Amino acid sequence: MQENPTNPNVEEIEEIDINHLMQIRREKLEELQNKGKDPYTITKYDRTETAGQIKSNYDKYEQKDVCVAGRIIAKRIMGKASFCTIQDCDEKIQSYVSINDLGEESYKEFKTYDIGDIIGIKGFIFKTRTEEISVHAKEVTLLTKSLRPLPEKFHGLKDPDLRYRQRYVDLIVNPEVKTTFILRSKIIKEIRKFMDEYGYMEVETPMLTTVATGDAARPFITHHNTLNLQMYLRIAPELNLKRLIVGGFDKVFEIGKNFRNEGMDIKHNPEFTNMEFYAAYQDYNDMMNTAEQLISTVAQNTLGTTTITYDGKEINLAPGWKKITMIDAIKDVTGVDFNTINTDEEAQAIAKEKGVEYEEIKNTRGHIINEFFETFVEETLIQPTFIMDYPVEVSPLTKRKKEDPRLVERFELFIGGREYGNAYSELNDPIDQYERFVKQVEAKEKGDEEAGGMDEDFVNALEIGLPPTGGMGIGLDRLIMLLTNSASIRDVLFFPTMKPLN
Repeated sequence: MQENPTNPNVEEIEEIDINHLMQIRREKLEELQNKGKDPYTITKYDRTETAGQIKSNYDKYEQKDVCVAGRIIAKRIMGKASFCTIQDCDEKIQSYVSINDLGEESYKEFKTYDIGDIIGIKGFIFKTRTEEISVHAKEVTLLTKSLRPLPEKFHGLKDPDLRYRQRYVDLIVNPEVKTTFILRSKIIKEIRKFMDEYGYMEVETPMLTTVATGDAARPFITHHNTLNLQMYLRIAPELNLKRLIVGGFDKVFEIGKNFRNEGMDIKHNPEFTNMEFYAAYQDYNDMMNTAEQLISTVAQNTLGTTTITYDGKEINLAPGWKKITMIDAIKDVTGVDFNTINTDEEAQAIAKEKGVEYEEIKNTRGHIINEFFETFVEETLIQPTFIMDYPVEVSPLTKRKKEDPRLVERFELFIGGREYGNAYSELNDPIDQYERFVKQVEAKEKGDEEAGGMDEDFVNALEIGLPPTGGMGIGLDRLIMLLTNSASIRDVLFFPTMKPLN
């Protein structure tokens, strides 16, 4: 049976209905405005309690007069008496509204209020026959008229793309989303508390930089008009934080945004929240201990447990995490032992044999070791694991190992098959650092868009003298994904980067 092309489809019917409802709401607003009751002229409402405060401590509020405010999310009109439910910042609460309490004119106006309108209710607290804590309304004030119906009037807000674009609606109609962001705030608060207790000072460093350094990534480029200067949104705050260690601060940390002009997927957003911390007279072993204590403590204090479930897998965050070198981890999974492979040519041959792809400008033994790890090992690391001792080629800011200068004192933390942190025994040899910057510049000139530039002032700082230092960066968005069991980084960002619709 063919569809009648003259009949609108479901989407068109919904759009027609929404436009019709919006017109009705505008007419209601105009009627109020004509009566001199424009809700948009109200500048303040003296709310005394939130719904959460009342519901969590009913004995304190029973029969007490209160003023609450929130958005109408449910409404039942029953002649001369009605019920409505409002939702505020932390909870929902029901209100009993009657013509006897409000008077005929005010009650008539109340009945015209729509789902989504924001109202203030003045009354006293009681329990209904079904034991539901409620507000017996004595006065109801329309504070904001909602001119657009909430999506739950139709099919709810389920489309992920629309949820991310209209997060303000997502937070209203999907309570679990709000819970995730409340937990995000608590997690960051606990992180700050932990760092303070461990003697770290929180600092702020520039997000606009003149040199794109601090990590291997493609930067966002901008222009400063007054100085006529090309600038970059920072890739990482690392070099500035180490400058502060040079300046005499022993322990510093920063929580802030980093920016990388790269691909987007469930783990990556162009701007993301990161924490980096540095401690003088420590090394990467101390950073392992700090990271282990930090994450397990934050999990315990925010979730009440160190055993979590992520992506259907149970993960134990209690201290005692596994430590293994990158080369040994590769050997355990693939049988390939890079301790016996000593030249670039040998590494290229084994890569070809195992089907490991690498870029021509990244064809050294060190780069290929890293490719082997990312290809075969990373996704197998479900329980917390520190992967140690990376190749120097992929670690331009890290101190070499005395036993094997082809490797560096670096680790990355993996949980659930993903990387959550990156740490070094920081390179403090200015001569070595300068030479590594030169190699980065050469790589960039050969076409490596992720290679960093030369930062001569940082070399100058190292020449002044950086004490032995341990440093680490932790991707906070990923950590919050882990602790909230969120599948995508977009689920833990209020406003993830989205391509415009037009």
